[in-house]
Formats: sequence, structure tokens, C-alpha cells
Amino acid sequence: MNNIFVYCEIEDGQVADVSQELLTKGRGLANELNCKLEAIAIGHKLNGVEKQIIPYGVDTLYLADDERLFPYQTLPHTSIVVKLFDEEKPQIALMGASSIGRDLGPRVSSALHSGLTADCTSLIIGDHFDKKQDKKYENLLYQIRPAFGGNIIATIINPDCRPQMATVREGVMKKEILDENYKGEVVTLDVAKYVDDTDFVVEIIERHMEKSKVNIKGASIVVSGGYGVGSKENFKLLYDLAEVLGGEVGASRAAVDAGFAEHERQIGQTGVTVRPKLYIACGISGQIQHRAGMEESAQIIAINTDSEAPINSIADYVINGDVAEIIPKMIKSYKKNSK
Repeated sequence: MNNIFVYCEIEDGQVADVSQELLTKGRGLANELNCKLEAIAIGHKLNGVEKQIIPYGVDTLYLADDERLFPYQTLPHTSIVVKLFDEEKPQIALMGASSIGRDLGPRVSSALHSGLTADCTSLIIGDHFDKKQDKKYENLLYQIRPAFGGNIIATIINPDCRPQMATVREGVMKKEILDENYKGEVVTLDVAKYVDDTDFVVEIIERHMEKSKVNIKGASIVVSGGYGVGSKENFKLLYDLAEVLGGEVGASRAAVDAGFAEHERQIGQTGVTVRPKLYIACGISGQIQHRAGMEESAQIIAINTDSEAPINSIADYVINGDVAEIIPKMIKSYKKNSK
């Protein structure tokens, strides 16, 4: 009762990174609220999956294992989560803002009449005073996300309905194991009690998944370009610098819309979220939509002709100048000093 729940996505026996990030965040929230952290994993051949979940500080892991539950299907997964939440009555429920989370979350929240905040970038605990009702609420989940096209940061609360539900994008939370030997309980669910045969009315005949060829999220160095780079040809300089540094190339939405880079390289609110050791922002103004996807980088270098660009306010180092002139000098200097 009143614990925190995390829905864990499983693919080929591996727990998704976003789920482990949410387990880390969930453990911190549970400590603050002095409650337990619980998780649910649904799929097939889940033996041993607890080793990827419980070390993050999970007190109870619910497993629903049935060959019909993999790959993911909307109806059976929704039935299991809704009925389990109805039994356990969590105060907070978290899911990844992935294709699965974006499908499952709204259905669960609708069935439980709880509401849902999508694509959160931050989650904290706080209080709220309702002036109209002259009522104070304590220990609410502040669900924080960009809104109105990213022009503002909205803090959303759900004072009365439970669970307080949110989906969170991959990469915005840290992933840290609490204790490899953490003692958590594993509860195996009787799937037949949670699903009906009608939940399997849709049959998957063939499933094809194509993995992205670009691994921006896993890169320790990201060289990212914006509209200020000027052209697709100038973007080649970013690839040259990334190759020298052993990094990957990213792009802002404006650069992608202009055709300078592919959409799979887009970083920001409508792209991927990264937190590399070094982020080099080239010709990027640094609007809030873009910053939402990279501001947790360990070190940021901004290269821009505009000394008042918003990106400069979060950069560790600022270089004022033309990208086309500065990047070749950086490449030359790096090659010289790395010999």
C-alpha cells in the first residue's frame, strides 16, 4: 500500500535502460517518502531477470511469466498492470516514455482514473497549498516537463487521484545500482488470474525490429550542430571532429529540419536525451527544447558567434567565433597534441 511502482520493460531477457534509470530514481523517492520500492516485469523466460532489477533497491518484484506475454501486447499487459495496481494501490507509478510506455501508460491511467504526465524530465517530492479549498497537500510528486513547445517548464501535480503516474524519457535520470546483494522479494503472479483469453485476441504473425545504426546515447563524446552551422556541407566538419575525438555527431531540431542531419541524430525534447562526458555544441542557440536533451552532460563546450546565446549560460567553456574556422583549428591542435 502507498508504495512506489516501476514498470520494467524486458526485451530478450534484458531490462531496458530507461527502466533501470527509473528504479534508481524510484529508490531515491521511496527513501524520501519512507516507503517501499516495487517493480513489475511482464514477459516470458524471466528467470534471472531479478538480478537486473533488485540490486537497484527494489523491495518487491512482481513477475508475470507466460509465453503469450512476449512480445509486448497492449491488452494483456494493461490487464495485469491495472489489476495489480488495483490490489497494491501504489501512490506513485513510473514508466519509460518509450513506445511501450506511451501505449501502456495512458491505458492504465484511464482505467484507474488517475491521470498521467508524459515525457517528464524531472521528478521531485514537494508540498502544495490549494487556496480555493484552503487545503495543504504534503509529499506530492512534482512531475516536471517542458510544455507549450518547450517554451516553459511546467510542474504538474495530482493531489487527489492515485497512483500519481508519469512517463520519463530515457537518459534524463541516472542509472546506479544501489547494492549488488540487495535483499528483495520476488512474487510470481498467477497470470490466469490477471488476464482473460479475450486479451489475446490480437495475434502477432511476424515481428521485425530494426536497431538504430547511430549510438548517440552511448557515446562519451558528442559533437552536436545546430542551424548556425550553416549547411549540410559544413556539418561534415562535425563528423571530422567527432572522428578525431572518438565521439558521435548529434544535431538540434532546427538542423534536422533544415536537412543538415538525420532525425535519428536529433537531441532534445523531441529527440534523444544524452549525458556524455563531453558535449560540444556547435552553432546551437540553446533553446529549452534542446537543453532538455543535453544539459546533464558532464562538461559542455559551446561554439557560437552569438555571445548572448542561451547555450552559453550552461556551458563550461564558451568559444565565440565561426564554427567553420574554429573546428579545423581544434582538429589540428588535437592531432598535434595527441602525437
